[in-house]
Amino acid sequence: MKMSRFALMGFVTAFMLLLGGCFSGETESKPDSSGGEKSGEEQSDGKKVLNLNNNEEPGSLHPGTAQGTHDSWILEHAFEGLTKKTPEGEIVDGMAKDWEVSDDGITWTFNLKDDVKWSNGDPVTAHDFEYAWKHVLNPETASEYAYQMYYLAGGEEYNSSENKDEYADLEEKVGVKALDDHTLEVKLAEPTPYFLDLTSFYTYYPVNKKVQEENPKWAQEADSYVSNGAFKLTEWNHKESMKLEKNENYYDKDKINLDEVNFVIIDNADTAWQMYQADELDLVYPLPPDVQGELSSKDDPEFEIAPDLAVYYYNLNNEVKPFNNVKVRKALSMGIDRKTLVEHVSQGGQQPAYGVIPGGIPDAEGDFQENSGDLFKEDAEEAKKLLKEGLAEEGMDKMPEFTITYNTDENHKKIAEAIQEMWRKNLDVQVTLENVEFQVKLDREKAGDYDISRAGWVGDYVDPMTFMDLWVTNGSFNDANWSNKEYDKNVKFAKSSMDEKKRMEALHKAEEILMDEMPIVPIYFYTKPFTVKPHVKGVFTPINRYPQFIYADIEK
Repeated sequence: MKMSRFALMGFVTAFMLLLGGCFSGETESKPDSSGGEKSGEEQSDGKKVLNLNNNEEPGSLHPGTAQGTHDSWILEHAFEGLTKKTPEGEIVDGMAKDWEVSDDGITWTFNLKDDVKWSNGDPVTAHDFEYAWKHVLNPETASEYAYQMYYLAGGEEYNSSENKDEYADLEEKVGVKALDDHTLEVKLAEPTPYFLDLTSFYTYYPVNKKVQEENPKWAQEADSYVSNGAFKLTEWNHKESMKLEKNENYYDKDKINLDEVNFVIIDNADTAWQMYQADELDLVYPLPPDVQGELSSKDDPEFEIAPDLAVYYYNLNNEVKPFNNVKVRKALSMGIDRKTLVEHVSQGGQQPAYGVIPGGIPDAEGDFQENSGDLFKEDAEEAKKLLKEGLAEEGMDKMPEFTITYNTDENHKKIAEAIQEMWRKNLDVQVTLENVEFQVKLDREKAGDYDISRAGWVGDYVDPMTFMDLWVTNGSFNDANWSNKEYDKNVKFAKSSMDEKKRMEALHKAEEILMDEMPIVPIYFYTKPFTVKPHVKGVFTPINRYPQFIYADIEK
């Protein structure tokens, strides 16, 4: 999923003080030395409240149109799919009590639980799932994640159609159908080994059909928001704060300990960290880079570094000279010292990336990344040579000045500044830096209005395909505007083959092609460094999700 990370908007002190008074969590409301109220324990009314930060205003809280981690953190707690994941990463029953799959891997039948309800009391039905999935695929929805539904028979044909007259017929042919209120039949275009994992992903969440049809804007405000997960959205002060409350209609409510979860929307990591130190927040993610380094060196018990299924990289706009030249692209990649970046700039235990597939994904045998090894090397001298050759092929004597665009955030800024200096020193090129709001960056990338842009991707499911299908020709998130037929061929084969060894071989080949062409520059593999107060128990960190608090508890 598209990574937002925090984009500096500059919160003022007055707002911090206001928040300090809004998010209380003590048994008694005792002011701290800064004039705010401390968080953490049960409130005087007995409620268990968790206070934390979200680094961006959600772009969309509709499962069909959400695309960023700042969206998904809310959605993963307010909604639930056919399946869900345990703290151990096991896929278990969610809205579905069980399921069957045909011998050929094409037809899946999901049987919903009898007692599942929406937050407004309506029953969750198989019709809600059929409606939601087809809504994602409807071309008029313009969902960036519609391609995740291409696994359904007829899904790509419907979503790709430009003829409105045929929409109804194409929708009817999509491979998802409610046989009755409790039975959902799914027909895939081809066998998909990781389909069950996808059913726990937010694009596959249901939507209340009645609510959507009566109010298409239901997901834009808290008072009209209807969800089916452990929590419900009850307050949304846009660009300021959000509140989730325990959903009493959730079938598994007895396992939910928290009564409220308060999100402060803060895109300045330093501000969030200060609020944590003042006991105004119970959990903070992400953290400022220098704080990560300091806490790591102290072995602080409140500091955790969890693994992440994510890669930090730079898009190179392959349609802009001289980034259209593979030698220029390779030179830029080879001119970066990744070890210095992770040890002295990001300082969160990240690993240098010499490919795009993070560790933690099973191969046919062993770990996919370990089997891949390093797919390129850093070499300043060779980079100079390649840059000169590439520029000559484009009729240029010197690299023109270009710009790195990143969404506002201190960590992105420091990384960009370090790479700017590395390229100046190693390649004698001049780079300017530009910071913009996250949504502006996304819009500029889609429009091809950039030279180099910072990007990040968290795997939507635990399979190499969640990264490899990003850069297929005309892919929704192929912001580098790159195309390679052999790459596309290998990805297509791996999407449908049920021979695990052969499909993994195809994915390895695709990654090798990608790194040989270098349309994007991998920088490092993310970790999840965060702090959590000792009285907060039960937070867990799936490899491809933000810290999860669905089963968290507050202890006195």
